[in-house]
Amino acid sequence: MTAAPQLVVHRDKELMAQAAAARLITKIVDAQAARGYASVVLTGGRNGNGLLAALSSSPAKDAIDWSRLDLWWGDERFLPDGDPERNYTQAKEALLDSVPLNPARVHPMPASDGAYEVDAAAGIYAAELTAAAGPEDHGPVPTFDVLMLGVGPDTHVASLFPELPAVRESERTVVGVHGAPKPPPVRITLTLPAIRAAREVWLLAAGEDKANAAAIALSGAGEVQAPAAGAYGRSRTLWLLDSAAASQLPRDLYPPSSP
Repeated sequence: MTAAPQLVVHRDKELMAQAAAARLITKIVDAQAARGYASVVLTGGRNGNGLLAALSSSPAKDAIDWSRLDLWWGDERFLPDGDPERNYTQAKEALLDSVPLNPARVHPMPASDGAYEVDAAAGIYAAELTAAAGPEDHGPVPTFDVLMLGVGPDTHVASLFPELPAVRESERTVVGVHGAPKPPPVRITLTLPAIRAAREVWLLAAGEDKANAAAIALSGAGEVQAPAAGAYGRSRTLWLLDSAAASQLPRDLYPPSSP
């Protein structure tokens, strides 16, 4: 039985990004204090990149030991290395190039100009995750401290789209996606079993175009029809919304607004 998701609603997307960045800094610092390192899964899109940009401009980011932070990705567009549409490229621009990360602990998903087609590339990333998992993780992926996901207007998370084969995957942790309904059609994504290995899953949604998706996913929809409904963490599932994205939520779900 998974715990019910927690909701935090902010006035606007800028405030949401700043508050989420502050929350993430605290989580990373706490994990590093407890275990010596932290493990985070990044997301792309406007909300994921907005959070990274807010983190980059926060003076509190210096509390993080960046050399002891493992970074993974929830999904990636299968495009050439350096392509401006790749989540990794956008993350480098928003934050990663400006902090002293250990390159060996940064794990971008394979690019399309490697020697592998997308399904083989997904297998390579799955193997990388398995190699990083320790006995304490009890599975084929590390127990991520925080795994972040943007929520699409169609309720997709990572590159798990409604009704497509990837959202039904129950064994593999990483799969190639063919025929995604938004460009580019070929992608790599973590599956729901990999997402659910995280201690905490944070779902980010801002803007009126996300309001219907948030309402559907939080109202008991099935994960095949609404993949965001199937994304939850081992100890906590947190929806971080702005007031526009929360505008269609049933009133019994709507928490008191954050400052």
